[in-house]
Amino acid sequence: QLQAFGGGLVQAGGSLRLSCAASGFTFSDYGLGWFRQAPGKEREFVAAISRTSSSTNFADSVKGRFTISRNNAKNTAYLQMNILKPEDTALYFCARQSRRWGGTSSKLYDYDYWGQGTLVTVSS
Repeated sequence: QLQAFGGGLVQAGGSLRLSCAASGFTFSDYGLGWFRQAPGKEREFVAAISRTSSSTNFADSVKGRFTISRNNAKNTAYLQMNILKPEDTALYFCARQSRRWGGTSSKLYDYDYWGQGTLVTVSS
């Protein structure tokens, strides 16, 4: 099970940190990803992190503004979002890679378990 939280309303240029709490599986065995879905749009990749944090991957639209991290001792992953823009407004999901010991895929079909999403709204 994955549960994402930490969303909210923030002004453009502000910051938010999302958290993803995991349970029911060996957290440190799997890569994790963050995706988002804006109203009327398809779900898109945001960032991913390998199981040991040795590798990360970011969508071009968030590079330099977002960072991803994880704490395997706490079974939690994080998405730090800085310099937020109105176009970052979306429902944000965390997801577990389906392949054990996987890397940092940006493909939705490489993920099997999804959290319920947390809403981020960035006002201009």
